[in-house]
Amino acid sequence: MLSLRRRSTGGLSVATRYTIGSGLVITALVATLVALLVPVSKFGDRAAAAPAGAAAALPAGVEDDGAGTMSTAYGPLSPVDRDFVRKVRLAGLWELPAGRQAQQRGARPAVRTAGQHLVEGHTELDRQVVQVGQALGVDLPDRPSAQQQAWLDQLTAAQGAEYERLFVQLLRRAHGKVFALLAQVRAQTRNSMVRALATSANSTVLDHITVTTSRCWRRPASSTSTPSPTRLAPPPHPVPRDPRGPRPLRCPTDDTK
Repeated sequence: MLSLRRRSTGGLSVATRYTIGSGLVITALVATLVALLVPVSKFGDRAAAAPAGAAAALPAGVEDDGAGTMSTAYGPLSPVDRDFVRKVRLAGLWELPAGRQAQQRGARPAVRTAGQHLVEGHTELDRQVVQVGQALGVDLPDRPSAQQQAWLDQLTAAQGAEYERLFVQLLRRAHGKVFALLAQVRAQTRNSMVRALATSANSTVLDHITVTTSRCWRRPASSTSTPSPTRLAPPPHPVPRDPRGPRPLRCPTDDTK
């Protein structure tokens, strides 16, 4: 009887040890699985949220080159700064040839005058932006964007009054968009060279807005063979005022070449 009791006690002891051991193994496996899954899930959530946060930090329309904010001798250079410098260069790459074309093809003096202002303004602005790009290490484009090239192609294909209408509408649209960008960069940039470029570009754009929205556009062409000009659409944005005061604009006569 004593022997049976010892055997029974010994049997229960072995069973208990197996039960406890199995429980510990299962618990360890579950804990390991949880430890593996939870960090991966959290990391995945962070990885998905990071790009969204980075994109939200930049204004709409800004192309991020991925270089972040860089230190320069002229102050911090942000992705917005670099995007702006490249956009100034791009503006000249299509408005310069558009201006030269208007000087040659414009039937009305106002068209030829606007072309002259485009050429003069962007020749100087292009010289400045090349210097800024070299000083700040910003790679600049050497050809117009696909959209800008399409605008040039449209101008080349247009004739007569249609050419003049398209010329002024494309410029008004482009200048309305860039003016908002200029105001933002001038207010927010901490780079002195970028701010100086934005100030110069602001004066140039104001001049170009003036010559494409002045009363001179209401004058008909002198040539009797040219159809009456189509009514021009108003500019997409109100014409901003130059803080230095209005710049007088004399409408050229038909004898102006």
